[in-house]
Order: sequence, then C-alpha cells, then structure tokens
Amino acid sequence: MNKELQAVTALKSALEAKFAHDLLVLDLSGISPIADYFVIATAGSAPQMAALAEVTEETLKAEGFPMLHMEGVRLSKWVLLDYGAIIIHIFDKESREYYNIERTWGDAKIVEF
Repeated sequence: MNKELQAVTALKSALEAKFAHDLLVLDLSGISPIADYFVIATAGSAPQMAALAEVTEETLKAEGFPMLHMEGVRLSKWVLLDYGAIIIHIFDKESREYYNIERTWGDAKIVEF
C-alpha cells in the first residue's frame, strides 16, 4: 500500500468515527494532475463540518501530510483541504447535491475498502 492510500485509509476511518455521511474516495491517479485522491464527505451540520475538518487535519498530519491550503470557512457550506496528492471536500447536504463533483470525475475509480 502506498503512503497516500495508507493516509486515505486512516482518514476514512477517522471521518467515519465522526459520522461523516456519504463518504466517498475517488482515485484520480492517471486521470488528473490535480491529485491522486479526492475524499468527499457530507456533514449534517455546521459544527459537524468543523469537526470533520479538524479530524482531517489531525489525521493527515499524523500520517506525514502537511496541509498546503484550505478554502472555505469551517462553518461554511463547503470546505476544501488540500494536501497535494490528497484533496478533501467536506460539503453540507445541499452543496454536495448541487456541485455533484462525483459526476465531474466520473472517470475516476471509486476506492473500495
């Protein structure tokens, strides 16, 4: 297992422990130079969105991935956390449905755990 996939696996477990909804991991390697993995999750509330962003930061830091950039406020409708090879999107339900980035990256493989 490569370092990125190991980190994504740890992150998936951490997000599940915080009750992230509709958790999805897309493998973009070979499809896009943007990242190797997109992790997409839905938060049920603004406080949960903040908690999911926080556990993402803690988990990926422990896995050796420093955050490069963050877009969105923790209490907004969409938070994007950029770790280079791994990009995390945390949406509220309405924004997840509206942007539907899974459709945009329809060529990507869904990572099964």
